[in-house]
Amino acid sequence: MNHIRPCHFVLPFLAIILPAFCPMTGLAQTTGTLRGTIVLDSNDLPLHDVVVTITRLSRSVKTDENGVYEFRDVPAGSWSLLAHLDGFPDAVRTVSISAGQTATADIRMKLGGIRDQVTVSASGQEQSTLDAFQSVSSLDNVELTQKGAASLGDALDDQPGVAKRSFGPGSTRPVVRGFDGDRVLILQDGVQSGSIGSQSGDHSEPIDTLSLERLEVVKGPAALLYGNNAIGGVVNAISSHGSETHPHPGLRGYFTGIGASNVNQASSSGGIEYGTSKALFWASGSGLRLGDYTAPRVGVIENSRVKSASGSGGAGYYGEHNHLSGEYAYDWRRYGVPFAGVIAGEPDAQTSINMHRHNLRLNAGTDKLGSLIDNAHLSLNYSDYEHQELENDQVSTIFRNKAFTWRGVFEQKRRGFWSGSFGFWGMHRDYESIGAEALAPPVRQNAVAAFGLQEFDLRRISFQFGGRLERNSYSPTGALARDFTGFSGAAGVRVPLWEGGTFVANYSHTYRAPALEELYNNGPHVGNLTFEIGNANLKRERGNGIDLSLRQTRNRVRAEANFFYYNLKDFIFLAPTGRVLDNLPEADYTQADARYLGTEVRFDVSLLPTLWLNTGLDYVDAELKATGQGLPRIPPLRGRVGFDWHWKDFSLRPEVVMAHDQSKVFTNETRTPGYTVVNLEASYTLAHQHSAQIFGVNVFNLNNRLYRNHTSFIKEFAPEIGRGVRVSYTIRFF
Repeated sequence: MNHIRPCHFVLPFLAIILPAFCPMTGLAQTTGTLRGTIVLDSNDLPLHDVVVTITRLSRSVKTDENGVYEFRDVPAGSWSLLAHLDGFPDAVRTVSISAGQTATADIRMKLGGIRDQVTVSASGQEQSTLDAFQSVSSLDNVELTQKGAASLGDALDDQPGVAKRSFGPGSTRPVVRGFDGDRVLILQDGVQSGSIGSQSGDHSEPIDTLSLERLEVVKGPAALLYGNNAIGGVVNAISSHGSETHPHPGLRGYFTGIGASNVNQASSSGGIEYGTSKALFWASGSGLRLGDYTAPRVGVIENSRVKSASGSGGAGYYGEHNHLSGEYAYDWRRYGVPFAGVIAGEPDAQTSINMHRHNLRLNAGTDKLGSLIDNAHLSLNYSDYEHQELENDQVSTIFRNKAFTWRGVFEQKRRGFWSGSFGFWGMHRDYESIGAEALAPPVRQNAVAAFGLQEFDLRRISFQFGGRLERNSYSPTGALARDFTGFSGAAGVRVPLWEGGTFVANYSHTYRAPALEELYNNGPHVGNLTFEIGNANLKRERGNGIDLSLRQTRNRVRAEANFFYYNLKDFIFLAPTGRVLDNLPEADYTQADARYLGTEVRFDVSLLPTLWLNTGLDYVDAELKATGQGLPRIPPLRGRVGFDWHWKDFSLRPEVVMAHDQSKVFTNETRTPGYTVVNLEASYTLAHQHSAQIFGVNVFNLNNRLYRNHTSFIKEFAPEIGRGVRVSYTIRFF
């Protein structure tokens, strides 16, 4: 194990954290007033109780019964304004305020069409994706409903830079910029989900996408705020009742129903909440059933069916300066693992997974703490996860993972051009597996971290820098205990180029401790198509990378072009030995230097007031540096072209998705041919002042193309789904 001297990480970390406690005189600023009206785009009806936030000032107000809001004493300058109402995609406006003047910013909130994207995951605060230092993709609940995805990877598969890893429809998981497994961190409201989805291709994530407010992907290293293993990116599932919940008086709720051909899908989701001026009570639930799907020219893919059910309930108190909330959630899934028996040499065996998770969450916060700290938030999360791997309905292996996580964040009071936050994080985890695929011994894992993120906004140029110091320790039964301590840091610059145009550049230094399975697994693992041999002497991974982004957001053009390059030292991967054990190729966890480079491009242009042309492209190239050999399951070059046509409350969205063949492959991996798939979506929205109904139709793989997903573990056996039609209906009242 390589040792790192304390001064190598303590001094740079103190340089980040200590300024938060140093006095600094704010620049004298003159102020103005900002007011406006928020209405439904389709019928001009005013919307009440919309939360309007000046993002960089962290100031919020609500609209009244006439949809009117007002801010007083706003510093002169240009500010991003964000409007939020549960059930609606957030709306973003940029407004300029002059000293002693009143500025007007009216906002039209939409349930369909081209919309602004916002993020809370990139910096820990709500902001538009144009203002974020990192590249972010975001899906709101309207888009998630129209997808009707059975698992997380399917929900995000068409986002720039995101592919899906799968071992059948029930276990899809996001691959971000070519990174998979432990290098992509899955969060719920900013906290680890407590699952073991990263360990195996046939493991799922216990996240119900139909009940989410928003699903965000932060691409590139996000280790500063969330964890040392977020090298590839972070996927954050954001609920309506996270720590930033705003109470409202009265009753709100929703109901969604979905049905689809090909897979015989039937699913529904519903939720209700009741609020007073300071308290909020909520409950939600959902259920889903998929049958075996059909692929073109191949027929029915046996044992690909999925069933799931989830529910949650909670309550919160939201005072003038303090809030406290608690929630209990349960998730159950039962899904088939196609061809697992064939791969294991037992063709008559049908493998399935029966999974459940209990989750308890407590959020607390306070604001107006004084001259140094503006507000503080604390999250405590306990997750009790278990899944059983069944062969012909008989239990063969049981996995249990109990994790307690805590996270505290302190936001500094803004001082002129300077803002920031810092915090702490910790986790205690007990992991064990019993049975045929009990590859690792029982392991107790403890982790603790401190982090900080600072931003200097000089209007014409902005800087962001920060760091995270993290320690991970593993205490296995009957095996070598290991501990790892490392520092991750990043620095970025954002430069406004013209109205709506921005250039962003980031440098990052990352550290990742080896994962539990990389250190201790030993035995046949069908879920990864490998007889795995762990290495308890692995060193930590270290990386350096750059991200460059050019963004444009104006009325008629919305575009983003990203380039990234990551150089990873001591990259951990499974290296085949050439031997075959238990019908699986043997592979050792070993280390070598690797590099990732790639791009994502999105260009949307308004051809007519009612017609948009939407295009996109993503590409990643990853290899071992010494040999130039491609790394496993790297997504191919992919592009899309589509139109978005609106007429009043009706929308029609045809799309063509094209993928190049992937011929740069790893040992034992085969080339995947390219393909072209046609999709078609349509929706109609019927909106009133206090309710909205959305009718959706999604025709997927309209040309019934036989194609295979290169990042699927079973691409040789199971092509992707053939032609089908999905219909959805949602009603929301507010």
